[in-house]
Amino acid sequence: MGLHFGGVMNFRNEKFYTKGQEGIMEQTAMEFADLILVPKLDSVVLQAPFAKPTDVSVCITGHHIIFSTRKQGAEELWLMHDNIDTLEKRCTSGIAGGSIILRCKDFRTIRLSIKSSIDFQNLVTSLERLSSLDDLRLQYAFFYRPMYQILEDGWTAFTVDSEFSKLLKSDEWRISYINSDFSICPSYPKAVVVPKAIDDETLIAASRFREGGRFPVLSYRHECGAALLRSSQPQPGPNNKRCREDERLINCVLAGGKRGFIVDTRTLNLAQTAKSRGGGYEIEIYYPQWKRINNPIDKVSNLLDSLTKLVDACNDPSLSSDKWLSKLDGSNWMTYLKDSLNCACLVAQFLDQEGASVLVHGAEGTDATLLVTSLTQIILNPDCRTVRGFEAVIEREWIQAGYPFTKRHAHSAFCPPQLRAKSIAPTFLLFLDCVYQIHYQFPSSFEFLPTFLISLFENSYYSQFGTFIGNNEMEREKFGVKENTASLWSYINRPEILQTILNPLYEPNNSVIWPSVAPMSLNLWSGMYLRWIIDQKPDQEMWNAIVKLKDKEKELRGEAGRLRRQVEESNHAHSSAELQMSSLSLDAGPS
Repeated sequence: MGLHFGGVMNFRNEKFYTKGQEGIMEQTAMEFADLILVPKLDSVVLQAPFAKPTDVSVCITGHHIIFSTRKQGAEELWLMHDNIDTLEKRCTSGIAGGSIILRCKDFRTIRLSIKSSIDFQNLVTSLERLSSLDDLRLQYAFFYRPMYQILEDGWTAFTVDSEFSKLLKSDEWRISYINSDFSICPSYPKAVVVPKAIDDETLIAASRFREGGRFPVLSYRHECGAALLRSSQPQPGPNNKRCREDERLINCVLAGGKRGFIVDTRTLNLAQTAKSRGGGYEIEIYYPQWKRINNPIDKVSNLLDSLTKLVDACNDPSLSSDKWLSKLDGSNWMTYLKDSLNCACLVAQFLDQEGASVLVHGAEGTDATLLVTSLTQIILNPDCRTVRGFEAVIEREWIQAGYPFTKRHAHSAFCPPQLRAKSIAPTFLLFLDCVYQIHYQFPSSFEFLPTFLISLFENSYYSQFGTFIGNNEMEREKFGVKENTASLWSYINRPEILQTILNPLYEPNNSVIWPSVAPMSLNLWSGMYLRWIIDQKPDQEMWNAIVKLKDKEKELRGEAGRLRRQVEESNHAHSSAELQMSSLSLDAGPS
């Protein structure tokens, strides 16, 4: 009988292999050999979700720890080293060997029991070394070679030219390559969309006035013509410095006499504190056409603690209902969801109902800012609710826009206190959870299933694909990510893979969708946070049943159409026959 380790869908990163199955070709560099003290170990007891303690053999490679029962037809579990969030070792006094508890970035917990003390220590040392490599070039994506035909190059699928092709035909916007060598803004891509009336010299001056050089750029243009811009905070400092070029840049998007909104994702107190330290916000007298609004989302530095409390509550089945609800509330995660959705709805309202342009920023412009601008597009633009459109949003608003995936995702919920740097934060997971909340309220408006979101979460933390590697485009170019790794989009967009994530309930909805942010409308995402506690197979079976019903409905509709045409043809033939007989009767009448 094969081991059952649970699973989300058939393209998740921990792949299950049967004996003799071919798929992934793993090439390990010579330096990995020095890190692996015990390449193979037998008689290890494995405790994994949804499986009884099982005797397995453990094989350590440069990028995976492989668990196998060595039984005919049995499944193997491949766990990527990059998925290990923390490793806990437990020695039992007076007994040889010990236990290793692997707490993973995908919230799974795996326990290994080893009889030999030497093997135990060697396995601990090997896994600690392999799961803490800092060199991006040693990640599995640089060694993985796809065994399938690439039908579409995911690296070129979402270029600035193609994404804004219709918009660029107008006289309002243009592509600027002022950052082609990344010298103006290290976290921006080479090409950005800016107002056509603004020259590159003005952009350079504006970049000096914005933190990290992140000057205002176009994120999205609504169908009414209102523009959604994003940037980092300005830097007037305590002396209220101004930058006329920055003023000219954002004023340029306002049509004659119109006003715009600046939505700051910080509290007013935080913005004022930043001002005293050299940062700040737009001074009203210099931006008279813009109304500044603080719609705060809690500091990103608190987000990891919030996730940890949430996952701890979900992983403790001994809690009573009252205590569990108290812990859930105490985690503050649902508040993050509410605040994020509320801010996105406010921005969407300005764009759609008031036809006003909006500039969104917080401090650095790499977390809450991207969260809000991308959610706004999900709400307003039906194309962003398709598979390809959603991929484009992630590519534009997160990957190309400079969300620092490598820094933010160095650890997850189980990160030990001594390793909790301020740069670690699950902002991208918060975005995916917000999308799930909208999906939950509008299940027929999305082309994809929530399992697609879960797979994106996993790939953003550990992956055989290079899509989420690096902190920005400059780093990805430095390490040759596009030339030396496979794109996740190339894999997902293959027809046979797309079929596994398509929503059978999908009905294209061209309307704006307004999610409720009331507390009773928000839902704990059990498919994400409880999937290693509660088996998700019944949910998958439900979706499979829905697919069959939809296929049957399509078949019956086709049959009904065929029968309708037959009846129409029969009626037509009958009418023609009657007309012919009537004509004959007239011809045979009395002379």
